Amino acid sequence: MRRLEDLSDTDLAAAYQPTDRSVPHLRANFVASLDGAVEIDGQSKALSSDTDSRLFSRIRMLADVVMVGAGTIRDEGYNPLRLSASSRAWRSEAGLAENPTLAIVSSRLDLSPVNPVFQSAVRPVVITHAASPPDRREALEEVADVLVLGDVEVDLQAVVKALADQGKPQILCEGGPHLLGSLTEADLVDELCLSLAPLLAGPGAGRITAGPRTTLTRRMKLESVLSGEDGYLFMRYLRED
Repeated sequence: MRRLEDLSDTDLAAAYQPTDRSVPHLRANFVASLDGAVEIDGQSKALSSDTDSRLFSRIRMLADVVMVGAGTIRDEGYNPLRLSASSRAWRSEAGLAENPTLAIVSSRLDLSPVNPVFQSAVRPVVITHAASPPDRREALEEVADVLVLGDVEVDLQAVVKALADQGKPQILCEGGPHLLGSLTEADLVDELCLSLAPLLAGPGAGRITAGPRTTLTRRMKLESVLSGEDGYLFMRYLRED
């Protein structure tokens, strides 16, 4: 097993780079405790570490779109999406836009237009459905591009296609659990990057996935495992068709 500390940032980027960036690919990145908790005191960042944050930044650097649910924006105190100077330089050299686009998936549009997240480096995209409140759509159109896909719920398959048609096929899902549950139910998850924190969080917290019970399962194959000097494990799984 390779140690994350033995790899340079360039090595990490190469290890997680998609084989073909032109092919639509949805990657989910989550952290969990040893006993399966997705958060501590309501926030996933409490499970993170310096090594986890380092890998997180490399994975984010590779994305065309960073997709999050509105609940994650509200609950996690989500910062505006703006990469570091070194990450922007890497992307420019790779022929990519300096920053990925933030895409916020929301049914109720329970988001304030003055939320700092709308100050991201690239104008965000808010993805909703036709039955969402028109007045909230109008308010958010002042600070984001609003994409309406689906009649009474967001059509996630149409979302992936629409983003790919815009030249943004590499999607990174950063949460939350309900969004991952919906993406899993739609069979859209191509990859899961799971950081395992060496902590027992105890009962009470949810898992990395949530939502209505579904009969769909998706077999995944283990692509790689990295260890951190702080006891974290970083596992990369790809869908097995």
